[in-house]
Amino acid sequence: MTGPLKVLIVDDHEVVRIGLRQLLERKPELVVVGEAGTAAEAIAVARAERPDVVIMDVRLPDASGIEACREIRSGRPAAKVIMVTSYADDDAVLAAILAGASGYLLKQARGQVLVEAILTVGTGGTLLDPTITRQVLERIRGGGSVAQRVAGLSEQEQRILDLISRGRTNREMAEEMYLSENTVRNYVSNLLHKLKVSRRSEAAAIAARLRPSSGAGSVQ
Repeated sequence: MTGPLKVLIVDDHEVVRIGLRQLLERKPELVVVGEAGTAAEAIAVARAERPDVVIMDVRLPDASGIEACREIRSGRPAAKVIMVTSYADDDAVLAAILAGASGYLLKQARGQVLVEAILTVGTGGTLLDPTITRQVLERIRGGGSVAQRVAGLSEQEQRILDLISRGRTNREMAEEMYLSENTVRNYVSNLLHKLKVSRRSEAAAIAARLRPSSGAGSVQ
């Protein structure tokens, strides 16, 4: 490390951002280069300031922090992202891994833990335990590659998968596709079975992972 690590703070609560900035600016090894309260702002600031490390809240008002993480990493692979979440469940870990995050922390973590985490990922380390990473990824690998399973979906199922990844509810998808909610529910059930996952969040993470390679707004 030739200079202080550049840090971007992303949280929709201004008080939280102020507190984090004050905490981090006490450390000579770190410099806060920007703040953002939405996913769109985070992507724009990251593009302009080119931070080394991004502290990213999972829940943002306009989009998921996971989606913002994926976009930031797509434009700047060198950036390290630490997701901040309220619960350390499998879905959060899976989504973080597939979006390219270097790890995640609970919001209850002490300030020193956050500082150490930033220094760890900023110097090439990771906060993701290899065993947990392997177990979570194994949940979506069985029975052929993820890309092969997505390719096996019908055109309608692929469209629904894309809408799931964008946070649409069954009712919203039904209205957008001129289908009944029951029909959409059946499509969702079928595509989860084909992808060998049990939760919508896992399917959404798969779609988010594959979307950059398609270069389009839908999963192909």
